[in-house]
Amino acid sequence: MTDDIWRRDADDEGRGSLFDDEPTSAVEPVEPALSLDDAATGQLPHWTEPATGEVPRLGRAGGEQPSGATARPADDELDVWSTFTSEAPVWRDDLEESPSATGEVARTTGQTAAITGSTAAVREPARITIGTDPSGMPRRPVQTGRRRPAPTPGRPSGPARTAPDAGGRNLPVAVAVGVLIAAVFIATVLWRPAAVVALIAVVIGLGAVEFYDKVAERGYRPAVVPGVIACAAAPVAAYWLGETAIVLVVTFAFLVTAFGFIGARGVEAGPLPNVSITMLGVVWIGVLGSFASLIVGLSALPGSPPWGTDTLVLVAIGVVANDVGAYFIGSAAGRTPLREWISPSKSVEGLIGGALFTIVALVVVGITERSDTWTSTGHLLLLAVVIAVMAPMGDLVESMFKRNLDVKDFGSIVKGHGGILDRFDGFVVVLPAAYYLTIVLEPWTA
Repeated sequence: MTDDIWRRDADDEGRGSLFDDEPTSAVEPVEPALSLDDAATGQLPHWTEPATGEVPRLGRAGGEQPSGATARPADDELDVWSTFTSEAPVWRDDLEESPSATGEVARTTGQTAAITGSTAAVREPARITIGTDPSGMPRRPVQTGRRRPAPTPGRPSGPARTAPDAGGRNLPVAVAVGVLIAAVFIATVLWRPAAVVALIAVVIGLGAVEFYDKVAERGYRPAVVPGVIACAAAPVAAYWLGETAIVLVVTFAFLVTAFGFIGARGVEAGPLPNVSITMLGVVWIGVLGSFASLIVGLSALPGSPPWGTDTLVLVAIGVVANDVGAYFIGSAAGRTPLREWISPSKSVEGLIGGALFTIVALVVVGITERSDTWTSTGHLLLLAVVIAVMAPMGDLVESMFKRNLDVKDFGSIVKGHGGILDRFDGFVVVLPAAYYLTIVLEPWTA
């Protein structure tokens, strides 16, 4: 096989070229090829002369553009690759700490606005700022703190008479308030189960008010009224109708909240983050707290044994023992942080101390035969293990939310403890586990 097939003879003039833009027929006029003649670029210097630094101008013969052609920018060939970028997502902290990054984002945004001819701020499509609302909707300004009243003339403005201890808790006041809460709880238990449910609804409602008030201070716009009503109604509905009522409460809370934002003036109301923060309060506080009413409902029938109220009292004893043990052991011997980014004061030693206190407290209840429902020591140990695991998890969840909101406490209703959520954060996570453990074990049959 030879290379004769690539030769071009006079007979092949009409066949056209395989590679270039030569005409395919003899009728079509031949367009001048690129050239570097004197008319287009001027006389080229002799190779012995020094370089002038000038770049020869490329063009068609005669220096004319083809008919219908428009001027192309010098970097037009680079525009093909403009959709590709090697820029990675930018974290919000990096934007705040790096002035160059902030200036680059502002410069790009300004270029986009100049192209569209709009004077409004244009969001940058090429970068994602992680840690912010992706919709770009502004939230209300964050309040740095409540305005403190001016000091009363003649009264010292120094520290209180009883200073908090090293851990930040006013121990004498905390003990006094804890005893008062325990007395109210025991009184309702001895009276009737419905009174316990009413107390649960009040506590959960106050916790919801604290939560929505605090997130509103940090810039969110939750649906406060539907959220608080749903949280307070969940334990009552659960006691009345059972577990299915919780689903109804969550469903109606979501629908009312979402429909309310439909009536907003525009997307600037932030429906996605604000509906989400509203439902977080409903699920975390209302749904989890309503399991206390489900436990009480185990003894709701007239003349039935107090299985439910007895179980709820044991849960309260275990959670309080866990909190006390974690506090004292952690303060005395805490060295290893449990989750330092959430709460540096919580330690592994405190976790172990709280678990030991919980086990000892419930074993003592079994040995002294103080419970008519939980008579088996093995069942009490299982309940103690559930409380020892879930109570610290509830505490960490609440501390994680506070760390994200950059607040110390959710409220100050319970003197010496902070707010309702700061006191009952372990309870809301323990209650579902204790309820289903009771359903599975049926300790009253042992």
